[in-house]
Amino acid sequence: MSQVPMLSGWRYRVLIGSVVCSALAYLGISLWGGWSAVSRAISQVGWWHGTSIVALVLLGYGLRFWRWQVYLNALGHSLPCWPSLKIYLAGFALTTTPGKAGEALRGVLLRRCNVPYAHSFAALLSERLSDLLAMVVLALLGLSVHPQWLPLIITSLVLLACGVLLVAHPALVGSIERRIDRERSWISRWLHYVIQVLHQTRNCHTPRCQVGATLLSLMAWGLEVLAFYWILKAMEADVSLTSAMFIYAVSMLAGALSFMPGGLGGAEAVMVALLASGGVAMPSAIAATVLLRLVTLWLAVGLGAAILIGREKS
Repeated sequence: MSQVPMLSGWRYRVLIGSVVCSALAYLGISLWGGWSAVSRAISQVGWWHGTSIVALVLLGYGLRFWRWQVYLNALGHSLPCWPSLKIYLAGFALTTTPGKAGEALRGVLLRRCNVPYAHSFAALLSERLSDLLAMVVLALLGLSVHPQWLPLIITSLVLLACGVLLVAHPALVGSIERRIDRERSWISRWLHYVIQVLHQTRNCHTPRCQVGATLLSLMAWGLEVLAFYWILKAMEADVSLTSAMFIYAVSMLAGALSFMPGGLGGAEAVMVALLASGGVAMPSAIAATVLLRLVTLWLAVGLGAAILIGREKS
């Protein structure tokens, strides 16, 4: 089957624009703390710790892909691991879009494998809900250290509850659908499609599927917490594992709620502020934040872009 070029026109501009914006953001963060001081702090991590940290993050990607396969299987699509993995990683190329919406690229690629858009978007929505649940749980485990962040966690819980309510209560979705049927505008047509996605998402939230997906989410994001902790330890920062877990989770929640591309700006600002308030020197706080985002966000974007470009050239 011939492939439709994916890196042409507006798609190419979105990909390049997101990468350039992210690069400028990280350059600004680095220069803000003084590049020489930041580079010295990063060099403390060294190759050995750096390799171990990357290995943790890659293992986390593997767990998240496993979760993705669980969702696809629940939707009735048993894809071979290797082609499915390439599609999953290719979606990371557009992670630096508001709310990670660019990861919906997977739906375009999966359509070539006869997976309807409603199914792939249902899997993507299930991922976002699972990620949000995992971050809230991790944040709650360390809330006693920073109780002033309770409003942010409550906001995240409310959003999570709203999402679960729409997915878990077909009667509610059905009543919304009946009201939409009375309309004939483009908004109603768009909402009809959203309703279809919600109907399919319910298949990903059976008790058995949800328990497995939640465990995989907690393990995957827990590995990134551990990577963050190892970075801080390599820099000789006096931060406990519980504090590192809370700082990481709250920063990711702040970034997600900001709806900035990839959480850029919001996540970094909160992470640096929390580290500095905990006694970490500003250059080290900035360096730890930059390095963590390089091996989590940027590594994902790089892998996704490489696979996506490779698909276009093949």
